Amino acid sequence: MVASRQDLDEIDLKILRILQTDPDRNINEIGEAVGLSHTPCWRRIRKMQDAGVIKGRVVLLDPERIGLDVSIFVFIKLERHSEGVLDEFEAAVSALPEVLQCHSISGEFDFILRVVVGSVRDYEKTVKGKLLKLPNVGVMNSHFALSEIKNTTALPI
Repeated sequence: MVASRQDLDEIDLKILRILQTDPDRNINEIGEAVGLSHTPCWRRIRKMQDAGVIKGRVVLLDPERIGLDVSIFVFIKLERHSEGVLDEFEAAVSALPEVLQCHSISGEFDFILRVVVGSVRDYEKTVKGKLLKLPNVGVMNSHFALSEIKNTTALPI
């Protein structure tokens, strides 16, 4: 069962807002904040998990404190296009831990990747050893992030 925005009422949205900003709050605290007791609140959260609205929970790390503070946006244009070529590229890029995000895009390039590494030297090794070896890469264009102004995982609900 796939849920849509229309399937979510205001209480569901309040629960989701709380979970996005403070996922460590317990069911009782969430329920109190949205006007529900423990069991109805738990049922709503469980229903949203089962429907795929809540995909999981993660711990966010500070990249600078663990030495992975070089962020690069890489635009890739493939040499050729077919369903098989796209599937092969997407599978290969999904296996690279340095690639945190990969989006298929419109325009001059086919994909944009967000790559995170510890240094420019590490990025050079990633380019030579991994990115250029991705299937059917034709053109690659890299843009280094100078500073991070905003980075959030919270959706505007």
